[in-house]
Amino acid sequence: MINISITGNTIRAAVLGEFTLADYREFEQTILYGLKFEGQVNLLLDLRDMLKFTVDVAWEEISFGRAHAADFARVAVVAQSQWMIWSAWVTRMFVDAQIQVFEDLEGAENWLGG
Repeated sequence: MINISITGNTIRAAVLGEFTLADYREFEQTILYGLKFEGQVNLLLDLRDMLKFTVDVAWEEISFGRAHAADFARVAVVAQSQWMIWSAWVTRMFVDAQIQVFEDLEGAENWLGG
C-alpha cells in the first residue's frame, strides 16, 4: 500500500507493507503529474514501514528512473533497513538528482527544504 501527497514541487510517498507494481504505477503517475505542472520535483520516500517489494517493482523503478533521470532535483529516502539504504545508493546510478538517506522523517523534510 502507498500513501502519496503533493505539496508544491515535493512529492511524498509512504509505503506500508508490500510495495506492489500497482502502487509503483500510482507513484509514477503522481510524479508525471508533478513534472507537468512543476518541472523538476523533489521526492520524499518513507520506506520505514515497507515489508517487501516485488521484483517487477525493482525493474520498473530502474526503467522509470532512467527515462526520467534529469526530472528530479532531490530525493530523500527515509529507511532503517540496510537493504533499502543500499538500494537508494544504487539508484544514484540511474538518476541525476541529489539523493540522501535518512533514519528519520524530520531530517529528510529539513534537507528537502534547504
